[in-house]
Amino acid sequence: MEYQYPIDYHWSTEEIVDVIKFFEQIEAAYERGIERDVLMASYRRFKEIVPSKAEEKKICGEFEEISGYSSYRTIKKAKESESGQLIKM
Repeated sequence: MEYQYPIDYHWSTEEIVDVIKFFEQIEAAYERGIERDVLMASYRRFKEIVPSKAEEKKICGEFEEISGYSSYRTIKKAKESESGQLIKM
């Protein structure tokens, strides 16, 4: 994909890498599928970096606007799924 991920320049390099990894896994769920546990681990790390629900909504909204992929719907489906399942949007 040719777009920039929404990031906060106050984050450390490691945090930026982890947020980008989370968004790449959302893309994977749409493009080929991803294991639920891998996605949820990445989401938990994302929430450590972005603990505020309002900030999460803003950042994920920006990502959906530029990519067309919904982090919210992907995580919702993952939460409703069982461990070990493949999440495919």
